[in-house]
Amino acid sequence: QVRLLESGGGSVQAGGSLSLSCGASMYTGKAFCVAWFRQRSLKEREGVAAIDYDTETSYADSVEGRFTISTDNTKTIWYLRMNNLTPEDTAMYYCAAGVSDFCVPDGGPERDEYNYWGQGTQVTVSS
Repeated sequence: QVRLLESGGGSVQAGGSLSLSCGASMYTGKAFCVAWFRQRSLKEREGVAAIDYDTETSYADSVEGRFTISTDNTKTIWYLRMNNLTPEDTAMYYCAAGVSDFCVPDGGPERDEYNYWGQGTQVTVSS
């Protein structure tokens, strides 16, 4: 059972930046995918960015060019760098992980690919 723990959320003004981190409780092998999802108030959880073992990435259109997903050399910590934030980015952000042969489709991650979830970290962007 993989446990995920997010950190790094907080409050920032529009135009600012935040970085989120997600740590895994155990080494993850190949075919392991990690993604960030977010859930805005009264909205469904949506995929934001995904990265596979080979560090191929995928982003939702709404964050393309502003957000960057990455991992470290151990591939047990993943990051989401968020630049040029807007109030529409305000949400609970979740780290998710799963095993898949392909998890970086155009347009960002798909929820069905992931079965491990963190508890979430709140990001609030004020205007």
